[in-house]
Amino acid sequence: MENIILSVKNLQITNTKTNEVLIDDVSLNLEKGKILGLIGQSGSGKTILAQSLINWVNPPLKITSGKINYNGFEILNLKKNEISKLVGREISFIGNNPVGSFDPTLPVGVQILEKLLAVKPEISKREAKEIILKTFESVKFPSTRKIFDEFPFQFSGGMMQRAIIVDSLISNPKIMIADNITQSLDVTIAAQILRLLNELQLKFDTSIIFISSLLGTVSKIANNIAIMDKGKIIENRITSDLLKDPKENYTINLLGEVPKVWKEKPILTTRNIENDNILEVNNISKIYKVSERKFFSYKKIQAVKEVSFTIKRFENFGIIGESGCGKSTLSRLLSNLESPDEGWIKFNNKKISGLKNKEILETRKKFQLLLQDPYGCIPNHKSIFNIVSEPLIIHGEKNKNIINQKVKKVIEEVGLNFDITGSLPSGLSAGQRQRVNIARALILEPELLILDETLSSLDQVEQAKLLKLFQDLQNRYEITYVFISHDLTMVRKVCNRIAVMYLGRIVELAENETLYNNCEHPYTRTLLCSIPTLDENPYDSEKYLMEGEPPDPSDVPIGCSFSSRCPFPTDDCKNGNCDMELIKISEGHWVDKCCVKCG
Repeated sequence: MENIILSVKNLQITNTKTNEVLIDDVSLNLEKGKILGLIGQSGSGKTILAQSLINWVNPPLKITSGKINYNGFEILNLKKNEISKLVGREISFIGNNPVGSFDPTLPVGVQILEKLLAVKPEISKREAKEIILKTFESVKFPSTRKIFDEFPFQFSGGMMQRAIIVDSLISNPKIMIADNITQSLDVTIAAQILRLLNELQLKFDTSIIFISSLLGTVSKIANNIAIMDKGKIIENRITSDLLKDPKENYTINLLGEVPKVWKEKPILTTRNIENDNILEVNNISKIYKVSERKFFSYKKIQAVKEVSFTIKRFENFGIIGESGCGKSTLSRLLSNLESPDEGWIKFNNKKISGLKNKEILETRKKFQLLLQDPYGCIPNHKSIFNIVSEPLIIHGEKNKNIINQKVKKVIEEVGLNFDITGSLPSGLSAGQRQRVNIARALILEPELLILDETLSSLDQVEQAKLLKLFQDLQNRYEITYVFISHDLTMVRKVCNRIAVMYLGRIVELAENETLYNNCEHPYTRTLLCSIPTLDENPYDSEKYLMEGEPPDPSDVPIGCSFSSRCPFPTDDCKNGNCDMELIKISEGHWVDKCCVKCG
């Protein structure tokens, strides 16, 4: 067919060491100027298939049969030097780790310039730089000339993802393969990237293969969707047809797992919530001093500013916001890893700052912090038994029988087999590692668990399993949870009350149902309009979705910190004539008074 730019027929990829078939008789077509979505859970073979399209298959994996045809070229018959002429020029590949794609020692613009000159040696260096700056403008970079000379470490996650898109588009490729590029991003930045890809696809007439484990995300951008399971394409149809009438049980289950943020009201745990507060936070602030390039010069970063809230015993409390809003700093303050510069935090009616060593150790038994990275937070050189038992030993437990019994109990409670405790964690999946992390926290029988993006690196299926585990543990032990996340769908499912943070402040605080259906702050509406769901969203992305990222926290606007991004700023907001302060607008609903009129 003339409109087919890439065709895969009967592709099979085998692990030659184990003889396991990883890609099994896969066939699919990519049409010119269209976007094909490729969906599947972790381990379904999506990334292996994507890499095979440009013949990036290395031992022990081997393509054992099939054909891949690009514009009349049989990819699998091309030599390495012939493949290299296509990849980066006519076919670009974007992985899910944009930071690793750039050399940290060179400015990003310089690296893209080198690539463009290698692809198009006939143009001058000056012409190449102008092309890059124009492409920077296309992806909505602010201050393009400044960004050209900045290093990778100076880029946020969203900016880095834009930079790698520029790097892939600079040669004006005919095909772009985007492998899971939005999963680790905030919902607002991910929504911006999706809208950007749609615009660029039309502008450059590029065909795109968009790979993800999130059906709600892919449905927003793809013309066709191919569903992958255990190395096979089990369904491949026009997006609207697939969503309306899925044929396979696996697809039906995938659709069932897509969060229904507004269509279904969440069933929240309320029966055990007590009136007494397990945690009280009063007007806390935290400032960091960061060195600048100039000698003896530094700037102040206001990471957390005048934050106050209380958490009731046995409730689930959510804290949401974009990266850089102060969520993780707040988690460190709540868990007593750092002390606030101003204000105080009480746990069980006792201030946690200023405690002595023994008091700190005793208090920390009662609350635990679970971090995001399931790989970085577990040491690979220790056995799983030693990892889980270490907190008991630190807190003075010496009886080996008691230690063994408690480790066995928590390992089985988190859904793992005790037989694995003698092994190193290197062979565990991300979900299994996070279960080990949870077991390590539970072994001290805490009253409060602070979950800082604990589930954000996992796919929807694994997330659902761990949320069920958290619910079971809460019912069994009456634990109080603080969910700190940029994943608004997950917070919707489990949290009774939710606080929204922006540039170190809480700008809205409300009950779950109130926040999702009757929020008042325009920033909250921006977050909600960005959720990748199949529901009808009550918040219009054309009206509320912002471009760009929050201001530099060392240079926050005077007055309302949201004024530079607000879709409907008042004159007082623009001129810095209003102060930020939470006011009560109804029972349990607090909003920044400066922005109540802006929604």
